[in-house]
Formats: sequence, structure tokens, C-alpha cells
Amino acid sequence: MNTFFHFELKKLIKTKYFSKSGLQEPCKPKAENLLSAEVQPVLGPNLAAKVQSFFGFYKLFADFLCMLGFLSYICRLKQRYMRKITFLILSLLLISLTSTARKPLKGSNYAIGFYNLENLFDTCHDEGKNDYEFMPEGTFKWTTEKYTNKLHNLARVLSEMASDRLAEGCAAIGVAEVENAKCLADLCNEPPLKQRHIQYIHVEGPDQRGIDCGLLYNPSLFSIRDVKLVPYIYKQPEDSLKATRGFLVVSGMLACEHVTIIVNHLPSRGATSYYREEGGRQLKAVKDSLLQEDPDQKLLIMGDMNDDPQDASMSVCLGAKREISEVGEGDLYNPWWNVLASGHGTLSFRGAWNLFDQIILSPSLLHPETGTLGFDSCEIFRRDYLIHQDGPHAGTPLRTHSGGEWLNGFSDHLPTVVYLKIKQ
Repeated sequence: MNTFFHFELKKLIKTKYFSKSGLQEPCKPKAENLLSAEVQPVLGPNLAAKVQSFFGFYKLFADFLCMLGFLSYICRLKQRYMRKITFLILSLLLISLTSTARKPLKGSNYAIGFYNLENLFDTCHDEGKNDYEFMPEGTFKWTTEKYTNKLHNLARVLSEMASDRLAEGCAAIGVAEVENAKCLADLCNEPPLKQRHIQYIHVEGPDQRGIDCGLLYNPSLFSIRDVKLVPYIYKQPEDSLKATRGFLVVSGMLACEHVTIIVNHLPSRGATSYYREEGGRQLKAVKDSLLQEDPDQKLLIMGDMNDDPQDASMSVCLGAKREISEVGEGDLYNPWWNVLASGHGTLSFRGAWNLFDQIILSPSLLHPETGTLGFDSCEIFRRDYLIHQDGPHAGTPLRTHSGGEWLNGFSDHLPTVVYLKIKQ
């Protein structure tokens, strides 16, 4: 590079057209600044989401205009340097094209799932947690080999959920019964999930056994805005020393819309129904608070409810209705009620199916405006490899252990998926 070109390049870096980090702000739409943490509370979540969507569409056009200005400037440079400069322009334009957010098309489909991972523990003790069963010397003789196989098996299921309809699989999957963030990090490092760049969200909870809820998500489809863990509150004086899983609330952008997912795992059937009904009431309070902030957001409540759709915790306390026509103000829609009534479930107990693994929808997903996300359908993700094919447990989920024997299976639950579609 001779002296003239070196001097001109230094001048170029200092102009309003170009900087060492890319196009300068006067040339570039400031979507990031408009949606900063300081501005979002002023705009409100709904308007902020619309601003995000607008600038995702606007960015490519604005960058193109900026390139024209850039081209006008560099055309004044000596002719002999044009080959190098043209290459630079094309490279910058390619980066701009690839970094522009994908604008959803009418008819686009997205999948959201849930899966109870059935005791995904690592082999080490977590301080303050009763996880001794899942250690090499514990009841289940939980070795590195068993843990590694469990990760392989679960990664296969998670990567294949919804993949027969959508090449990219699920945009997000809520999970239950995971010990800690390390387990989710190890899971996301499994090749079927790593190749999709799946990431995870985990907030350590107070559960005495050490199991939490989490969320896996594809960052190219679902971008995270906010995460919080709302605790489950025991209200009876005799329960003052108890602690269990809370409600993991994850807010983000899916198809340029504000979507919030609540992942939970209500108290088991070892406790009376009161505790699950109280969980339903607390879930409703969380839901109402979120919708008060942004009534237009699309909200999904998912989890292992330890109750069926018709039980009081879901149908009465949470207000999740069987039919869309029954959904009134403050209610939700539970599409799994009719699925269970047709004889299908996600876990089997004493020869009968239950459907504890539910994904429940806010009214904003039932009657969407044209060009926005709406509910399309739901399914239990059931494949032959997830099911006992013979023996006394034939036809039921192939779990990790049964009767103290390691089966090298998957989970005692089957996953569930809902499909969302841009209304045409």
C-alpha cells in the first residue's frame, strides 16, 4: 500500500461514512439505541416490539442508501485503487445482508415445545441439595457413562421435535427436572443441538431435591429480552420450611412479536391437590401481571402440571378452557383437554394415560390479526424409539430407570409441541 492510499484510508475511517466497527451512527438506523433498557420502559413492551420489527425491515434499505453515499465519496479516489475499494464495498454489503433480521412471511410456521427430562442430574454433589441418589455411590449408581448416555438420548429427542414439519425444529423448548446450568450446557453441547446453536436459560431455584425448570431456544428464531424466576409461595404455616420449583418467565421476540413463555413444574401427586391448585392460582397471578404490562403479547404457559387439563388446578384456578369458544376475559385455552379425551397422553400410570405436560395459550394467540402469530395445532411427540416395544411395560414411555434397573432410555414423559402460524 503506497503513501497516498494509506493516507486516504485513514481519512475514510474518520469520516461519517465509515468507522473501525462498521457504518457510523449517522448512516445507520439506531434500532439498538431506540430499544435500549432506558427507552423500553417509556415505549412499553408492545411499542418496543413494533419498533424492533420496523427497524428490522428498514435496516437493509438504510444500509443500501449509506452504501450509495460511501460509493459517491470513494469515487473521488484515484482510479487505480477502485478494484480494492469495490471489493471492500461488496464485502460490507454482504455483511449487511446477512445481518438483517429475517422478516416473517405470511404462512410461516413456528414450533414451541415442552419436555420433562426425568432427572437430568450430573454426577457431582450440589451444595445444599439432596442429590445423593444421582452420584456414583448413590441409589442409581449414576456414573459418567450413564450421564453421557442420558445427554445423547435427550439431545436426539429435543433436536427431532417438530423437525418433520419444520426443518429448524422448535424455536424454544421448556424443560423440567434438570439439576443445574452445567447439565443444560452439556446438553446444548451435544452435536444435534450444537449444530443448531441451541442456547439455554436457567435460574437456580430453591427446590430441595435440586431440580429446576429451564428453556432451550434457537437464537436465530427467538431472541431473549428478559428472564426472571417467580417463586412458588407456600402459604400454610406448617409449610414454612418447604421450597419447590418456581415459575421461569422468559420474554422475547418471535417472528418480530413480543412472546412470553412461562415454564413450571407444579408439586407432585405425593402432595394433596391443594398445592397444585395453589400453583394454578399463582400462575394466573403471574399471567395477569404480565398481560397488564402488555395486553397484546403472545403468552404460553407450559410445564409438568402433575394434573390433567380437566383437574381444578388447570380448569378452575388457572382458568384454562377446553374449547376456544369458551375462552372469556381473563381465561386461557388448553388444547390438550380434547387430546386426552381422545385417549392420548404423555405418561402412563397403572395402565391409564395422563396428560400432565401441557402448553396453554393466551387469547391473543386464538384470534390474531392478519400478519401476526396465532395458534395452529398441537401434538404429542411420540416416536417408536421413545416407547417400550415389548415386555410388561409395552406401549409406555421408555424411561431411564425402572424398578432400580438402568434402561438407558429417555424419560417417563413424552414431549408436547404447539405450532404457531402467521395468519394470512
